[in-house]
Amino acid sequence: MKILNKQIIKDVAGVKIKQLDIFSPDIAANAQPGQFVMLMASENGERIPLTLVNTDKIKGTLSLIFQEAGFTTQSLGRLNPGDSLYSLVGPLGHPTEIKKYGKIILVGGGVGIAEILPVARALKKAGLPAGQAGNHITTILGSRNKDLLILEAELKSASDQIYIMTDDGSYGRKGFTTDMLKELLSKDKYDLIYSVGPIPMMKMVAGISKEYQIKTLVSSNALMVDATGMCGCCRVSVFGEVKFSCVDGPDFDGHGVDWEELEKRNKVYSVQEKHICNLKKNNGDGSIFPRV
Repeated sequence: MKILNKQIIKDVAGVKIKQLDIFSPDIAANAQPGQFVMLMASENGERIPLTLVNTDKIKGTLSLIFQEAGFTTQSLGRLNPGDSLYSLVGPLGHPTEIKKYGKIILVGGGVGIAEILPVARALKKAGLPAGQAGNHITTILGSRNKDLLILEAELKSASDQIYIMTDDGSYGRKGFTTDMLKELLSKDKYDLIYSVGPIPMMKMVAGISKEYQIKTLVSSNALMVDATGMCGCCRVSVFGEVKFSCVDGPDFDGHGVDWEELEKRNKVYSVQEKHICNLKKNNGDGSIFPRV
């Protein structure tokens, strides 16, 4: 669980996105696209789930990408090469179903872009090496602006087509990922849509694709505490049936997700989050730790 490398991917306007490469041979040897790990940065920290972005079975390494947003991710961001995580468990969750679908649209927003990278690579190769062509991959990436876009080059190499959407129009096309999705679906037929990102974005993706009756998978980002199905914190209703994101997911049929319920559950700690924001403001340096 030793950290081998640390990379600052983005540090713009208070947004810090970092990558850690970690030595963990057992997890690297068994991980599949779509799965995640549960980690603790320190003994007194909380457990958080992070998607496995890259794995190297030969070197025994895995890569995690995260945005510093709260106490735990800030603690994780302060670790450096040579440091070790207090705990790391995985791979967890069901892997994404990788097979020959045909024409696929991948929709990623914000840090969720990191989660679609391993899925894109695997889907692109599906059908090989049996002599068949892999899936045709169209990727739509969205961010607030050009400076916050991540992994563009990596996803270009895993895609047949790629479209970039920015809220302010500073790069690619101005607008949202769902604007491009509507445009593509109105012109051509697709066999699968896979989406990862903010809940409002995934909700809209599922609503649009439902009109066209296209199978749509979303990677649930429900709150997790235990990640083994014991606590029930990550409950999500799918077609009226209660599921746990950690052991039944994280991928679910987007047309069956109760999005209103999921949004409410993910706001359960909004009061605590406001308290953290106040600490940052009062400290004046962006930290959440009390002055001593």
